[in-house]
Amino acid sequence: MKPTLFVLAAGMGSRYGGLKQLDGLGPNGETIMDYSIYDAIKAGFGKVVFVIRQSFEADFKAVVVDKFKNLIDVNIVFQDITDVPEGCSYNPQRDKPWGTNHAVLMGKDVIKEPFAVINADDFYGQESFAILADFLRSVEGKQNEYCMVGYHVGNTLSESGSVSRGICVVDENNYLQNVVERTHIEEKAGSIIYLDENGEEVAIPANTPVSMNMWGFTPDYFDYSLEYFKEFLAEKGQELKSEFYIPLAVNNLIVQKRVTCKVLDTPSKWFGVTYAEDRSQVVIKINELIRKGIYPSQLFQK
Repeated sequence: MKPTLFVLAAGMGSRYGGLKQLDGLGPNGETIMDYSIYDAIKAGFGKVVFVIRQSFEADFKAVVVDKFKNLIDVNIVFQDITDVPEGCSYNPQRDKPWGTNHAVLMGKDVIKEPFAVINADDFYGQESFAILADFLRSVEGKQNEYCMVGYHVGNTLSESGSVSRGICVVDENNYLQNVVERTHIEEKAGSIIYLDENGEEVAIPANTPVSMNMWGFTPDYFDYSLEYFKEFLAEKGQELKSEFYIPLAVNNLIVQKRVTCKVLDTPSKWFGVTYAEDRSQVVIKINELIRKGIYPSQLFQK
C-alpha cells in the first residue's frame, strides 16, 4: 500500500494576508502546494488528503484539486472548532481552531496507512519527499515508528526577516529527543543566531536540524492524538488562544517512551512566504528550478 500525504491547509496567513495557499507563484499560476503534490506523486505517494476550512472548499477545489485529481486519489476533510471529543467542553467565546495536531485528527477516518504531514505553504523539495516516502514504506504494518524530516537551519532562513524554528535535540542514532522552539533566528555577521529566553544571542551551526513540520506517522498516531487532545482540552480548553501542536503530542510520546521518531537528514532547501516580501524571491527560486530541469514549466497538463 502506498503512503498518504496529509496537507495542512486550513490556516490563514496572518503576516502575509489572505489565503496564501492559493497564491499562484509558478509560471502558470502553480501554488506551492502544486509543487508538493507533484513531488509526492513522483516519490510514490498514492493518496493526498487536504484539511481545509469548509468556507473555502469551492475555491480550493477549483484552484488546487482540479489540476491533479486524475493523477492521485484526493480526499478533503474539514477542521472546525466544534470538532471535539464527546464530553469535552471549551470556552464558547473561542473563535479559532485548535492548531496543527487538531488538524491532523481530522484525517482519522480516511487514513489507514502510513502517512506524511506537511504544511500547505512550505516548499520542501523533491529529495525530502523521496526520503520521507522511503521511510513510510519501510514501516507499513508497524506501529509507533515515526519520523521527521530535519532541515539544516541554514537552509530555512528568510531574506526578509527573522524566523522561528523548532530546533531538534537528537541522540547518537539521530532519534528525536525533543523539539525546542526558538525565535528570531537569522544570519548575522556570518553566523546564525537565535534569541534565548533572556534575549541573549546564541550562535548555532548552519547544519543544526530543525523541524519544518514535515512528519511521518503510522496510523496509531491518531489514537494517541485523540487521547492527548482530551487531556489538552481538560487543561486548556477554556483558553481563547491555546493550540494543540504536533510537537506537543510527539514530545509527550517520546518522553513516555511510547514511540520513536527518527530525524531524517535532507539536503533540500526550504523556502516559503513567511513575509509578503518573500513572494518575489520564491518566484525567482521556482523559475531557477525550472531552468535546471527539476520541474517542467507546467506541472499538470490540462
